[in-house]
Amino acid sequence: MGKNVLITGASSGIGRCTSIYLAENNYYVYAGVRTEKDYESLKSEHKNIMPIYLDVLDEKSIQKAYEELKNKNISLEAIINNAGAVIGQPIEYINLEDLKYQFELNTIAPVAITQKFLSLMPKGKIINISSMASTGIFPYISPYCASKRAMDILFNSLSIELKNDDIKIISIKPGVIKTPIWNKSITRNKARLEKLPDDFKEKYGKELLALSENANKNNYKALEPQKVAQIILKALKAKKPKSSYCVGWDSIIVCQLAKLPQDFLNKIIRLRLKSQT
Repeated sequence: MGKNVLITGASSGIGRCTSIYLAENNYYVYAGVRTEKDYESLKSEHKNIMPIYLDVLDEKSIQKAYEELKNKNISLEAIINNAGAVIGQPIEYINLEDLKYQFELNTIAPVAITQKFLSLMPKGKIINISSMASTGIFPYISPYCASKRAMDILFNSLSIELKNDDIKIISIKPGVIKTPIWNKSITRNKARLEKLPDDFKEKYGKELLALSENANKNNYKALEPQKVAQIILKALKAKKPKSSYCVGWDSIIVCQLAKLPQDFLNKIIRLRLKSQT
């Protein structure tokens, strides 16, 4: 018999790839999706994938998904908090509703999912898809960086507070991965940026153009999402998993760079930004 895993944001990218990969490795995957199209598409991928409707920003949707698993007497081996988004805007002009949305999706939602489904997991692992961006050294996507750092901090506290030593909490920190999250980010942020005043465009236009170009490059130069799925499987199988896994050389390098003195690091980043524009 396989082991039961719940994953959020399974319709595309890392979530979809991980759902399929784990299903192929004898896990029963309860894959959270929001649309009927994604439900049917995932269902056809593998017999071990059981899609469930789960909008991580909707309390009623979370409750309904929880009841569906509870009524089936499902005992979870893992909760994988994967759903997320990227907001990229300069802090001076950032839309505060977008900032709230970033934290609601990337930080608060994983906590809400964990609170609700933890009672179905007597032992196992809580795996959060964080990012190398959680180091906080990337300007113009600082809302994303901060939301991932905040998630890591909250769940590190949970790992200390939990009264159950049989539950391990793991942060997966991918580098740049081929995923629709970048296209979605460009589309969402472009609409906001176009409405901003001329002085904004004069100040930040070149930098944001470079940011968009880099996001487009991520669609074909980045690592395949299966690399993340492989690390997730490794963490699931490990008797003594690490609390944090970097995925990709860029993630390893960035996590080391982040240990440099802040003023020195900021100078390097400013020089790099200048060279790109």
